[in-house]
Amino acid sequence: MNRCFVFPGQGSQSLGMGKELFDNFKLAKDVFYEVDDALNFKLSDVIFGDDENALNITQNTQPALMTVSVATARIVEELSGKPIQQITNYVAGHSLGEYSALCATRALGLSDTAKILKLRGEAMQKAVPQGVGGMVAVLGLDYEKVEKLTIEASTHEYKCWIANDNTVGQVVLSGHIQAIDKVVEIAKQFGAKRAMKLTVSAPFHCELIKPAMDTMEQELDKIEFNSVSVPIITNVTAKPQTDVNVVKNGLVEQVCGRVRWRETIDEMLNLSVSELVECGSGKVLSGMVRRVESINSVSLNKISDIEDFVKTL
Repeated sequence: MNRCFVFPGQGSQSLGMGKELFDNFKLAKDVFYEVDDALNFKLSDVIFGDDENALNITQNTQPALMTVSVATARIVEELSGKPIQQITNYVAGHSLGEYSALCATRALGLSDTAKILKLRGEAMQKAVPQGVGGMVAVLGLDYEKVEKLTIEASTHEYKCWIANDNTVGQVVLSGHIQAIDKVVEIAKQFGAKRAMKLTVSAPFHCELIKPAMDTMEQELDKIEFNSVSVPIITNVTAKPQTDVNVVKNGLVEQVCGRVRWRETIDEMLNLSVSELVECGSGKVLSGMVRRVESINSVSLNKISDIEDFVKTL
């Protein structure tokens, strides 16, 4: 059986995520504390606190989700007695989840991953002034029709682009707020069931945040990567990669590039993946494959989830 571990992106965060793991496993505590030390502030207090706005600040959200994902992966290894390389054939991550995947498989060190994700969040936030950009989820349209919708909603001055091609009938657009508002206004004319503006602090995965892409290119060059021991299906290529340079370039390009998640799932089918294991907070990614009959999806949110999964290994 081929298995793929997947790691969630922004939108899967919730206050208290990972607390059960933190309270019951020294290994999890060590992950949280190492991230706190790397960032020089107690991100764990934000994650386990009661201020949702603080958690939703993107430079906190990104390392926070990674921390929970990596702690989960480490517990899977501990309870199974196997390294992750022996548990999964492939990994993939939704946007920032690529960093979690690389850290979980030790292609990136934990402290480096925490620092680069905080910086990634800051760079994305700084790239576009507040209120200039936005994002909208379009439901019930195929990719080709959404492409036409973006053209219709864009003008010479205000543009929008496809940011996340998540699954059939769920595509997220990003761009100037004027174009995003136009999408909401005309989406039903194109046959969409719904167009929902998202509560985000910046227009992710589009050309407007090019300055953040330049920053990431400079910063990623400073980080030492280990070998990619588990093939990672990258957002940019939607193909499994093991070449460090290809993977690093993909992390740069995905800042402005489209998250090709629908194609990533198609590639899993091509690779005969029959089990998708969502490692970290929430059930967003496992939920996206519920209708794919040949892939069984599992989400590891609680200790009981991990224990049940380990019994199948």
